[in-house]
Amino acid sequence: MIHVLIERLIAHDMPETYELAARSTLHQAFQAQGFIRGETFTDIENPLRRFVMCKFRTLRDWQTWAESDARRDMMNHINPTLAEPEKVTLLEN
Repeated sequence: MIHVLIERLIAHDMPETYELAARSTLHQAFQAQGFIRGETFTDIENPLRRFVMCKFRTLRDWQTWAESDARRDMMNHINPTLAEPEKVTLLEN
């Protein structure tokens, strides 16, 4: 199994728009092959900094989701709400 840590910084005037788009993206991920679970977190010191921690069965399952049309379409809604590009870190234990 692998963990995927996604870090995002939301633009100052976009939190509500981001929340709607992010929920939809996570809902889509639930249906992705190999998806096990996902959680979202907010930085206590900076509520515009958000984290998504997902667990996938394999690296290939994550890559398939990351490159999918569904995720690409959802990112087209999320990206305009961000102050900078998202940062993805792949972790294993």
